[in-house]
Amino acid sequence: MLLIPAIDLKDGHCVRLVQGDMDQSTTFGEDPAAMARKWVDLGARRLHLVDLNGAFAGAPKNYAAIKAILKEVGDEVPVQLGGGIRDLDTIEKYIDGGLRYVIIGTAAVKNPGFLRDACSAFGGHIIVGLDAKDGKVATDGWSKLTGHEVVDLAKKFEDWGVESIIYTDIGRDGMLTGINIEATVKLAQALTIPVIASGGLSGMDDIEKLCAVQDEGIEGVICGRAIYTGALDFAAAQARADALS
Repeated sequence: MLLIPAIDLKDGHCVRLVQGDMDQSTTFGEDPAAMARKWVDLGARRLHLVDLNGAFAGAPKNYAAIKAILKEVGDEVPVQLGGGIRDLDTIEKYIDGGLRYVIIGTAAVKNPGFLRDACSAFGGHIIVGLDAKDGKVATDGWSKLTGHEVVDLAKKFEDWGVESIIYTDIGRDGMLTGINIEATVKLAQALTIPVIASGGLSGMDDIEKLCAVQDEGIEGVICGRAIYTGALDFAAAQARADALS
């Protein structure tokens, strides 16, 4: 089970939002590269970056910070990034710069042709992020709820060749209320590609619950607010997950 620290970037700083609200952000660090180094030194085997400005603007906005992170740790662990990725040129720029995985979210739902082209051109590097509430997919920084069912879209994207799915329960993200284990397992059981859990991780109990169902196809979990507030000791949690795997 991969525990994947999230580094959310806003205006070049490391922040956390509450339920995707840019007006409810807490700054946890001024130096994204130093934050990346911290998590890798504590045992992280992958990092999850989010360009928050990019997600809302629809174009990359934190490239300098992302580049600094890749320079610091990109040779040691795979780094994945989402937020504002809407065209193939952007994907190529990031991958050439050392990024391992590009996460496509809103664009995968709104412009499926782009996703198909991305999978064709950059096979093995494309992850889809599906954000949902009550089983329905949300887009545009969680501001719009669609009529699409998560499982149906994920199956289609799997057929197109995406590497994995990050499933976020947006009703729980940033709330420390616990991962939606049931919905995550349901999605993983419907697919053959891995699922990464996200949204609401609250403590060691969640890690143990996820490890108990990882054989259903759950590859890892995004760790956000819990590891920044101290509700979860990252190094201890990764060691516990390894012991249970």
